Amino acid sequence: MQYTLKHLHYFVAAGQSGSVTKAAAGVNVSQPSISAALAHLEQAFGLQLFVRHHAQGLSLTPAGRLLMGEASALLGQAQSLELFAADLGKSLSGVLEIGCFYTVAPLVVPELARAFTTANPTARIECQEGHHEELLTGLREGRFEMALSYDLETGEGIAFEALADFPPYAILAPNHPLAGRRRVSLAQLAMEPMILLDWPFSRDYFRSLFLSVGLEPVIGQRTNSFDMLRSLVANGFGYALLNAPPHNDRAPDGKPYRTVALEENLRPLRLGLLQVDSLRPTRLARAFADHCRGAAVEKRFPFQPARDGSAAKDRRGG
Repeated sequence: MQYTLKHLHYFVAAGQSGSVTKAAAGVNVSQPSISAALAHLEQAFGLQLFVRHHAQGLSLTPAGRLLMGEASALLGQAQSLELFAADLGKSLSGVLEIGCFYTVAPLVVPELARAFTTANPTARIECQEGHHEELLTGLREGRFEMALSYDLETGEGIAFEALADFPPYAILAPNHPLAGRRRVSLAQLAMEPMILLDWPFSRDYFRSLFLSVGLEPVIGQRTNSFDMLRSLVANGFGYALLNAPPHNDRAPDGKPYRTVALEENLRPLRLGLLQVDSLRPTRLARAFADHCRGAAVEKRFPFQPARDGSAAKDRRGG
């Protein structure tokens, strides 16, 4: 290149101040250094960047104004690169705010956070739980930097990166006629009362499973509480469909229930990382995202790996 970042720095200083004298004072160099840098850039680019007014300073030409915008952006990127390089030699520290889908948060976040903070003792992970719509709102409002949720509808501006597939399954009371089977079909369940997890997007997903095979579920009760859903099922009020891997076979009230696989090859929910794609993640966020990818690939948590064996990238529009 025929110019340096120092040349651009002096050029921006002169353009912002409109004066060689003020620019020299602002960057703590001599006036001839500023003048030489401006002359060098004009020669290198073959452009007149300033109109010089005798004893009245400088004014940018149209070409100079355009070039100053690009130069300012380049100087900002150079500063970011310098800060990034400086951070590479430092340990990860600070607080990372994340969100996670209600049903999977207790299954994956504590272990993810424990392993990450053990390796990075000055870092801390704080998690807010919510359903999918609450997580999207939290991301857009900046309440947390990333979220772990499913590949449900995201709308514009949210990037989704898949980590694992969670296929649907049924839960039933132990005395339910279908509870002793290894697999049940949606046709067998369709006439039974369904306890619906009534969260935005989740309810549409569960209904879509029936619609995909030409059926419509009979909704017995709706609840927005995961604990209430399991207790209703265990007490015989109906069956429910879930995706999060079962971690025990008892409802919060202590009564047991049974998990049964579904016969149909139905679309699983893909658990993954959600981030606002217009925001540059912090180094701490990038490191935690890498940690999540490694956990999924190495099956250190109750993940079912994505079918292609990788953390494939995907986007869902509104």
